[in-house]
Order: sequence, then C-alpha cells, then structure tokens
Amino acid sequence: MPVIPIHGAAAEPAQKIAELVTSHGGSAYIVGGWVRDALLDPKQQNTDLDIEVFGIQPDELHNILRTNFRCDLYGKAFQIIGLRDHNIDIAIPRRERKTGVKHTDFEVEGDPDMTVEQAAARRDFTVNAIYAKLPEGLIEDPFAGVLDLRAGILRHTTERFKEDPLRVLRAMQFSARLGFDVHPETIQLCRSLSHRDLTQERVFQEWKKLLLRGMDFHRGLGFLRDCGWLQYYPELEALDSCNQDPQWHPEGNVWTHTLHCLNAFAKHRTGNEWEDLVVGLAVLCHDLGKPSTTIIKDGRIRSPGHAKAGVEVARNFISRLTDHKQLTDEVLPLVKDHMTPLEFHHNGAGDSAIRRLAQRVKRIDRLVRVSTADKGGRPPLPWKVPIPEGQWLLQRAEKLAVKDSAPKPLLLGRHLLGMGYEEGPDLGKLLASAYEAQIDGGFETLDEGIEWVRENY
Repeated sequence: MPVIPIHGAAAEPAQKIAELVTSHGGSAYIVGGWVRDALLDPKQQNTDLDIEVFGIQPDELHNILRTNFRCDLYGKAFQIIGLRDHNIDIAIPRRERKTGVKHTDFEVEGDPDMTVEQAAARRDFTVNAIYAKLPEGLIEDPFAGVLDLRAGILRHTTERFKEDPLRVLRAMQFSARLGFDVHPETIQLCRSLSHRDLTQERVFQEWKKLLLRGMDFHRGLGFLRDCGWLQYYPELEALDSCNQDPQWHPEGNVWTHTLHCLNAFAKHRTGNEWEDLVVGLAVLCHDLGKPSTTIIKDGRIRSPGHAKAGVEVARNFISRLTDHKQLTDEVLPLVKDHMTPLEFHHNGAGDSAIRRLAQRVKRIDRLVRVSTADKGGRPPLPWKVPIPEGQWLLQRAEKLAVKDSAPKPLLLGRHLLGMGYEEGPDLGKLLASAYEAQIDGGFETLDEGIEWVRENY
C-alpha cells in the first residue's frame, strides 16, 4: 500500500496527535476527503483533517488532547473533538443502527475497539473509506478505494449505503466534482431509495456543493437521471424531452444544453461563494421555461417568451431546495433577463435601459456571467470569453457605475428636508419620482437633482 506524507499546515498538529495517541496505546488515522484528495493530487493543499482514533475511550481521548490543544466538543448523537486552532476534527469509530425513516433515526455508539474495516463499512463510498495511519501516512484500504480512485469509479462500500438516501445526492455532487462514473451496482442501489424523507436543509447542502465544486455536470446530473431521481425534480426532468432548433443548438435538447452551460460556468467561477452560488443556480434554471413555451412554427423549433415563463418554474424548483429568500430573489431576475445582453447589444440599448436592467438584476456582472455560460452551452458552435455582447454591456455598465450594483439614488430624504419639504407620504412619492427621473437620465449629479426638483415641483 502507498504512503501519503502529511505535509503543509496540518503536518505539525497531526504529528503531535499521533505522538499523544500512540503513547497511550491507541492508533490515529486520517480518513475521508483529505486522504482521497491527497491520493488524487499529492500537491493538494487541503488542510481539513478528519481523524479517527482507535483503542482509546472518548473521555480519555479528550483529556489527552486538551493537554496540548484547545478543544471543542460538538455533535449531539456523538461527541467530536474539534481543535480550535486547526481545521481538524477527531473522533473514535462508531457503530450506527437505523431505527426509523428519518436521517436522525439512528442509535449511535462509540466503539474504540472496532477494526478499521468495521469502521470503514459505515462510510458511503470506497474512495472515502481509505485510511492513512499517523504519523507515517501508511494506507489501509479495506474496500479497495485506491483501485476505484485510479479507475475513476464511485462505488458504495456496503449495503449500509441504503440507510441514508442523501447519499444519492452525495453521489451526484461527488461524481461532478471528481469526474467519476458511478458504478452500475451503486446506480441500481440508488434506484431503490426515495427522496421522500430527506430534509430540505440537507438536500440543499448537496446541491450547493454541486454548484460550487462540480466540474463535470454531464456525469453528476447524468447520474441523477440514470438512477431515476430526476422524478423528484420535475422541472429538470422536463428539459430532457424538450427539443431545440439544431441550427442554434446543435448540442441537442435543453437538458444537454443546460449541462454544457453548467460546465462552461464551472470554468469561470470567481471563488466568491455567494456570487458563484447565485450565478450557478441561475445557469441551472435559466431555460426552465422552455418546456412550456416550445412550439414548431414554419418548420422551426421556437420557445417564445421562455425567459419570462421560466421565472415561476424556477421559483417552484428553488423553493423545494431552500427557503433562502435572498437567494431566490437574486436568482429569478437573472433567469428572466438572461437573454437581455444579446438583445441590448443587437439593438444598441441606451443608458436608461441599462440603468433599468441594473435595477432589475442587481448586478449586471452576474447577468453577463449567466449569458456567457448560456453561450458556452452550444458546442460545437465556437465561442470565447469574453463574449462580445457581455464585454459591450460591462463597459457600458461600468461607465454608468452600475456594473456591480443597482443605480444608487442621488437625491435622498435629507436633501429634500433641507430644501424645506416635510416628512410624510408626499416626500416618499417625490423621492420615487426623482429616482425614476435619474434612471431616465434626467440628472446625473446631486446638484442637478436638486435643480430638477425645483423645476418640476
């Protein structure tokens, strides 16, 4: 078996943990994502470590560790020791027994006398069940996860995979992140599981990981279709039977187009988690209006009004993923206006139209990212970044100071109060009128705004 040297910021604390544990008769192993990622790329800089300690009772382990580290205990069902000054979580192996249909319906019991193979059996995928013993990093691999890593296969460890249906969505996002194919036996197992009892919060976390870390959406979302779970997302399922005009969409139907768009989006993430989540979700939803609007006219496939029609479809889809109102409010305008950059560029839209666009979508730079991904979702049609319409719109928006925000009102209530106006409903109406005039180019500075009020009221 290979050896993984523990390097970087994690090396020193991991070494100390190993010394403390072994001096008290125990064994410490890194397990999970750190091991998987280090085997895929020895230069990876992941500093988050999950460590399992065998042979020491939990209370004794806590006492040992807190002599050298500042420790936090968390987890209701099972105490995990977090090292406050490091991205390291430490626990003893545990046994879990399913007692009901909910994800919380488990009896959990720590057992430091388990073997590595017994502990690994409760993990979801073989590639996440590889252990690296500290301090030397010697690999123990009871379910041949290293071979699956080399083959690019995502495979369940045991039949216990069925105990948590969320693992179907974990397979979705891991497949997209790693670019791995899900093993046929795992796909078959997933077909027997139901989405019904999953909580919205847990579901959204997996979709969030998909959008923020996924690179190969054909594999990730393709797996979701292959295992029959698109039935739980009918808005997406409808895309797979919605054809497009081959002249403009040689890549195929709307489902295929959306996957290409998501891959294009993934190549140009910013690293800002919120911005990437808003844009990624908008890209996923941008054509949800096509199934209800697609027609054949004069022998050609058309989807008139699909952007506007997609708003409510997207709202329904997002509402089942999350109740995060701000996220919904910021994604839906991008769906509605995702074709506007091309339209504005073609028609030479004026300043007022661009200001109003910024008012609707909050950030024009987000909209350009969605439009860019949309254009990248039509292979083999050529495209390159930046797209002409996007570059044009960003330049115009920057000149108008609305590239990354809605237009800010120049005239405020305090200015009108200073002019002698009194507080009340009429003041609010005047401010609203002044803002509309500003959007339309009636004035561009505060002084001009004050003069506009004097001339018109």
